[in-house]
Amino acid sequence: MSEHSKTTLPASFIASGTYRRDGLSVYGPVDPKQSALLVMNMQNAWLAPGAPFSPPGDTTTRGVVPTVNRLAEALRRKGGRVFWFRTTTGAAGSATYWSNYFDHFVNAANRGPAVEALIAGSRWHELSSDATVAPEDRVLDKHRFSAFARNPYDLEDLLRSQGIDTVIVAGTATNICCESTVRDAMMRDFRTYMPHDAVSAPREDGHLAGLRSVMQAFADIRPIEEILR
Repeated sequence: MSEHSKTTLPASFIASGTYRRDGLSVYGPVDPKQSALLVMNMQNAWLAPGAPFSPPGDTTTRGVVPTVNRLAEALRRKGGRVFWFRTTTGAAGSATYWSNYFDHFVNAANRGPAVEALIAGSRWHELSSDATVAPEDRVLDKHRFSAFARNPYDLEDLLRSQGIDTVIVAGTATNICCESTVRDAMMRDFRTYMPHDAVSAPREDGHLAGLRSVMQAFADIRPIEEILR
C-alpha cells in the first residue's frame, strides 16, 4: 500500500485544515442503511500494468484497492449501497467527447491514447479485476470529474430515491474526481466522508492538496477504521 495511504496525517497538516473546528471529525457515526460508497475510477486505465494514467513505477493507486474493497464489503453487509464509476468519454468530435478538457489540458502526444483508454469497450475502460464488484452493486459511467455532473442520469435523484443521505467517496484521484464528487455531494446537502486512506493520487503532492481542501469545508476525512467502528 502506498505510503500516503497508510501513514497517519501529521497533526500540523490536520490543524491547518480544521482551524474552524476541532479535529477531522465532522459527522457522527455512519448509518449504513442510509449510506452509499461512491468509488471513482478503479479502472484498468489507472490500475493495470502499463496503465496510461499512472506514472511508471507508481503503486499508490493499486495500493488503495484493498481498502476500497474492505469498505465496500462492510457497507454491503450492513445494508448500504455501492456504486462504481468509470470515467468515460466519446471519440473526438462525438457528442460525448469532453473537448474543453482533452483539447486544452492534455497535450497532443497524450490526448489520443488518453481518449482511447476511456472509450467504452476499451480494455483500459473496464473496471480492474482487483476491484471486488458484487452483483447488487451499480456500475455507472461518468462523463466529468464529478459523478454528479453532465451524466445521462441524475445521481442525486438516484441516491435520494433509495433513501441515501450519506456518501463515502473513495478511489482515485484524491484531488480530481474524488474531490470534485465530494464537493458536489456536500453542496447538495449529503453527509460526506472521504477517508484519507481510501483515496489516492499518482503523486503525493496532489493527494495532500486534495485532502487539505476537502477537510476544510467539504468532507469528514477520518480513516476507514474510525468509520467502520
